[in-house]
Formats: sequence, C-alpha cells, structure tokens
Amino acid sequence: MNGTPRTDDNSMLNRLLRLLRQRRWAALATSAADGSPMASMVAYVPGDNAGCLYLHLSQLAAHTGNLLANGKAALVIGEEDNGSGDPQELARVTLQGQAVVVARDSEEYRQARERYLERLPASARLFDFSDFLLFRLDIDSARFVGGFAQARSFDRDALCNVLMR
Repeated sequence: MNGTPRTDDNSMLNRLLRLLRQRRWAALATSAADGSPMASMVAYVPGDNAGCLYLHLSQLAAHTGNLLANGKAALVIGEEDNGSGDPQELARVTLQGQAVVVARDSEEYRQARERYLERLPASARLFDFSDFLLFRLDIDSARFVGGFAQARSFDRDALCNVLMR
C-alpha cells in the first residue's frame, strides 16, 4: 500500500497503531556478518509517527554489533497470548527497516530519551552506561496481520503520515 491509506485500510492501520502503542517488547531480527540470522527480545518506544521506533541497546549484545555492521533489521510485535483460543487470531506486525545510531549530543537523542523514559522508566539507569546506544529504526514497510486471513502491508509513506501520540 502506498502513501495515504484507503478507507478500507484505515481500520487495519488503526489496529497496527494500537498494537505499537500498547506493547513495549518485541523480537528483533538481525543478521551477522556471515549471514546467519539472530533474533533477540528488546524493548522499544514508538517515535512521533509510525515511521520509526527507538531501541536502546548495549554494545555488549550480539544484535547491536549486527546493527552497527549492517543496519538492516526487522521487528516483530504481537498481541499477548493469554493461552486460550487460536494464537493465529492474535494481531501481529512485522516492521522492516534500517537502524541508525542517534548521536548523544543531538536534540533527537534528548527527545527520544525523554520519550523512552516516559514509557520505560526502569531503564533510566541504562542511559548512564557508556556501552548503550540509542538506535532509531526507520521503518521501510510493515506487514500487519490482524488475525487469520486479515493482512495488509503498509509502506513508509503511509506510516509516516500517522502521528503516534
């Protein structure tokens, strides 16, 4: 889907946005220099619009090294499974994009840090550790599945046109 969502896609986009706002924990997929895949669980914070997310990651983690070497990444966020019903009915989204380090002395870093601490206050101490980097994941595409046989793809333009607050 390109640009502005069609009317029939608005409900899917709204559900995707709700999922991004409600969750804080996601699976991050990266690839090592030899091409081997890696998946890790990470905390995230949405940016001002749905076109980016922020990740605060330790350089001691292999996934951070992968992002520094090759910023391509995917993030999978899903509804919580309460153990009843068909898990294929749970909403989930796969976001694909490019991760870039946000400079510590930038206004973007200050604002993203504030946003991060608002949503994840227990992570305040991690911002004092020198090995942690703040990444902005610029989302190129999103594949949202709202349940069995309910799926839509959204491009960067559609996501960037939607404010997260």
